[in-house]
Amino acid sequence: MVKNKLYTLNCNQRLLTISSPIIMGIINATPDSFYNKGKNSSIDEMIANAKQMMNEGATILDIGGMSSRPGAAIISEQEEMDRVLPIIEAIKKEMPTIFLSIDTYRSPVAEECIKAGIDIINDISGAELDAEIIDIAAKYQTPYICMHMQGTPQTMQKNPSYENVTNEVYQFLYNKIQLLKSKNVVDVISDVGFGFGKTTAHNFELLKNLEVFQQLNTPTLVGISRKSMIYKTLNSTPENALNGTTALNMIALQNGAAILRVHDVKEAKECIALWGKINNNS
Repeated sequence: MVKNKLYTLNCNQRLLTISSPIIMGIINATPDSFYNKGKNSSIDEMIANAKQMMNEGATILDIGGMSSRPGAAIISEQEEMDRVLPIIEAIKKEMPTIFLSIDTYRSPVAEECIKAGIDIINDISGAELDAEIIDIAAKYQTPYICMHMQGTPQTMQKNPSYENVTNEVYQFLYNKIQLLKSKNVVDVISDVGFGFGKTTAHNFELLKNLEVFQQLNTPTLVGISRKSMIYKTLNSTPENALNGTTALNMIALQNGAAILRVHDVKEAKECIALWGKINNNS
């Protein structure tokens, strides 16, 4: 079992300390995500969902305005901002103490969201789709989640291939972290990108070898909630993949995950509590 490390992130002059694993709740401001309890939901419904997640133990809420599921439609930057800015402003007003991240790979969207109160940038492309997003993170000293993705959301699942997926993802993240540090991005979080340009076999190999990514000396974020590596393995659906998600989240915790990105906060919080007992952290 991996010993948990202590990490601190400077989020808009507030310190986010990760001394044991924390939870990032998913807020989808999109009509077309692969799993979205609040399809076409109103601001009020999303606020209620956000409050529930906070009350159940989420430390961060991750807000996304453009679906990144395989083959998802590309929308304009303006439409993306129109979707996310009202919910960011509403959550900041209702829940000023919660930490917020923006799930975007576009630098103009990231900048406007930071101005609206976002604390963290969550970039699924690791700055491959818009290199200027690194400059935005540096300008505002915003923590940056660097994720590995092979290809784009439109192409990533067509034929993902690697000689050694763990080594290649590790090298990508290592190189990106060096670039980010050279650009004066101080706080970096690593994400191997489960389901983003990986087969089910690749995903399970990365989960098995997750401990390797501790060598990056960054918090490791794991986002496997209700993904196809779970429901396809179990011949199920995203709607019925909660039990499988919880099972794999426990494996992720044992292998060093510092942040669990989930749709279901209560179950993830229980998972962390039980892991803490095993790990003598609580």
